[in-house]
Amino acid sequence: MTKLVWGDVGSRYYEAGVDRGVLYLDGQPGVAWNGLTSVTDNASGATAQPYYIDGEKYLNKLSREEFEATITAYTYPDEFGVCDGTAQIRPGLFLTKQKRQSFGMSYRTKIGNDQSSVYGYKIHLIYNAMATPSDHDHKSLTDSPGTDDFSWKLTSLPPTMDGYKRTSHIYFDSRTMDPTVLEALEYILYGDDSTSPRLPVLSEITDLIDNGASLTVTDNGDGTFTLQAPISDLAMLDDSIFQLSWNSVTDNGDGTWTASSSSL
Repeated sequence: MTKLVWGDVGSRYYEAGVDRGVLYLDGQPGVAWNGLTSVTDNASGATAQPYYIDGEKYLNKLSREEFEATITAYTYPDEFGVCDGTAQIRPGLFLTKQKRQSFGMSYRTKIGNDQSSVYGYKIHLIYNAMATPSDHDHKSLTDSPGTDDFSWKLTSLPPTMDGYKRTSHIYFDSRTMDPTVLEALEYILYGDDSTSPRLPVLSEITDLIDNGASLTVTDNGDGTFTLQAPISDLAMLDDSIFQLSWNSVTDNGDGTWTASSSSL
């Protein structure tokens, strides 16, 4: 048996701050969302429905929970216009109240504790969101400078997720995720000099977590082979040359090889 202890040094966590907003549109590279100031989770549903027999409650079921959110920002990327119902039909000429396009987004929230204000972070992913703009006031300038903030309510269509209930909102936590896998996921989300940022699906993320600590080379039997490895350790120099940062390669005896990373 272990006695409970409260207030151990380093165990008092809190969350504060949002940054690294990214907008993802179908078929386009992700773009940085500068000016994002808040993301408020407004989940709906999950309402209790009690059932009674002979005056006694025998069942308490919850209705389906739906993801909703509100985002606020000082400004937004030009690419977000199609999500806001704005269409540019000529250079500098915009039409409002047009058909809105769905989108994905990611953002990061900070985690601190009693020893460090930046102990870790969570990266949140939102899929298939639709934005409804809130009222936007345009105010006269006064001697107390201010800004006209933008705000949108988000609803979503959750994608299919094998083995799990569908959801439009997932996140991963830097405190518990393998650093190599986390680095690879950030390469996907934020891009680099040779790779455009994009929004990965859940199955890609789980596969990366399950296989991210190893390199697998599969002989296809036709003169070609397939490589699977974290992005940070596998780079294509040109159409036929790969560069690997691995050591300790093991022949599995079944046409595949496994290697451990030199960075682990």
